[in-house]
Amino acid sequence: MKKSILIVAGEISGDLHAAGVVREFKKKSPGTEFWGIGGDHLAEQGVELLQHTDRMGVMGIGEVLKQYSFFKGVLKQICAEVDRRKPDAALLVDYPGFNMRLAAELKKRGVKVYYYISPKVWAWNKKRIPKMAKVIDRLMVIFPFEVDLFKGSGLKVDFVGNPLVEQIDDFLSSDWKSLPWQSDRLIALLPGSRKQEIERILPAILSAAKLLEKTFPDASFIIASPNDRIKKLVEEKIFQCLEKPARLDVVCGEAREVMRQAQAAMVASGTATLETALIGTPHILVYKTSAFTYWFAKSVVKISHIGLVNIIAGRTVCPELIQDAATAEALATETGKLMADTPEQRAMLAGYAEVRQLLGAKKAAENVASILCG
Repeated sequence: MKKSILIVAGEISGDLHAAGVVREFKKKSPGTEFWGIGGDHLAEQGVELLQHTDRMGVMGIGEVLKQYSFFKGVLKQICAEVDRRKPDAALLVDYPGFNMRLAAELKKRGVKVYYYISPKVWAWNKKRIPKMAKVIDRLMVIFPFEVDLFKGSGLKVDFVGNPLVEQIDDFLSSDWKSLPWQSDRLIALLPGSRKQEIERILPAILSAAKLLEKTFPDASFIIASPNDRIKKLVEEKIFQCLEKPARLDVVCGEAREVMRQAQAAMVASGTATLETALIGTPHILVYKTSAFTYWFAKSVVKISHIGLVNIIAGRTVCPELIQDAATAEALATETGKLMADTPEQRAMLAGYAEVRQLLGAKKAAENVASILCG
């Protein structure tokens, strides 16, 4: 009888990391059936998708509430499939708003729950740790400082390494690809991978790019889009924007290549900021969300930074321009400081080296697959 594993990765970054685990797991147990929620990367690994990340990738309290009935329906759908298929285990990847509720349902059904990429309790609420210990059988974390947070909770926790380290190292050893840059002064624009991020962040980034042309008249900009669906949304938004640079292109599925070739980048808060740092491209972090979501986040977040690079370093390595501070003028000014060999650029690159050392060199996907195999 084939082994069956439920896998749930509700966002693009989680989909990528989960796909690496599935690939490594199949080397150890090639007949295993994986099914659940994910995106294009998991689909490429032969995972049967009941829902795609394009629909699941929503961020912010207000945005989630608007789709409450949808998420409730998806949870019900997954639980019904669990009752029917009776999986041997479940691998839940990041995506805590949904996955923690699912973990509780799985626990009731006697399904062993493995959780990869911990909910950020160090930022939001450490009081959630006892609940996590009740519904998760094994937690695999990607930041070394996370292990100590769970001491005394009774939860088995493993630091498996950060999946981006190995992925980026492999990428940096690959050949460069041709991209449609229109000059030799290259600036990457990464406005996010969700619809609401594109709608709120892209206009500010485009206006900033237009202002940068005053200082760098020959500047060329490329927007990196994760897939065709988001690319279409980006192109629609560009068409609607009155202020945009003259030399502008959009590419799909080549975010890391765009980062690698650029001299500087404007990047939406999230995994992409850490990717940019590991690649070695100077960048600024930008984020805008709804007024309600921002107010709520400010009331509960317990840390001084939101960017992963700054959190890992424990200090400001990259400027964070958030909400009202993310004006076109501020974005252009901070990005302009990184376009040459400046004190700001040198300090940032030194910070990158420090972060890289802190993350170590463990092979995360292989380690997770080994744990999952038992």
